[in-house]
Amino acid sequence: MVEFFINYLKDKIDLSEEEVQIIVSVCKQKKLRKKQFLCQEGEIWHYNAFICRGLVKTFSISENGIEHIINFAPENYWTGDRESLLNGTPTHLNIDAIEPTEVILIEKLDFEKICTQIPQLNQLVNKIIQKSFIVAQSRILANISFTAEEKYQNFLQKYPHIVNRIPQHMIAAFIGVTPETLTRLRRSTLHK
Repeated sequence: MVEFFINYLKDKIDLSEEEVQIIVSVCKQKKLRKKQFLCQEGEIWHYNAFICRGLVKTFSISENGIEHIINFAPENYWTGDRESLLNGTPTHLNIDAIEPTEVILIEKLDFEKICTQIPQLNQLVNKIIQKSFIVAQSRILANISFTAEEKYQNFLQKYPHIVNRIPQHMIAAFIGVTPETLTRLRRSTLHK
């Protein structure tokens, strides 16, 4: 699992063997079963989490019990609750495994330390943060201005690598439609 994470990093930045050892020394490995939580509402989130294998979803549950999925994180994605991590406040989110998942966890202070020690890692993290802002902005724009059909097409276009791994009711919760509406959208897409 750690080797997968190091290979991901080496694919993005140059690392000396000493830098690899610094990173490895702060990595914690966690395996999740399907439907097992990585983080639950009310907990304080302390980690930067990298998905090595599997797939997780980040979501909240409304007062009337409706699940609202914020994002999906498959292999090579980072996940977690930034607000809880940065502010030390209880999370309003849940993260659980859609399928058996392997995760690398790095505690906040350790992550900050290695980013200081390894400048190219810090640059990579900044690029990832910038990309995540762009993704969030795009998602907000889609949610406020796209039709249900456009949201579904947008999802298919942006996530072709995981669409077949996600149950339909979760796709519906992600794009903000009922499962019945998603069924109609899928039918109309097939007939085009």
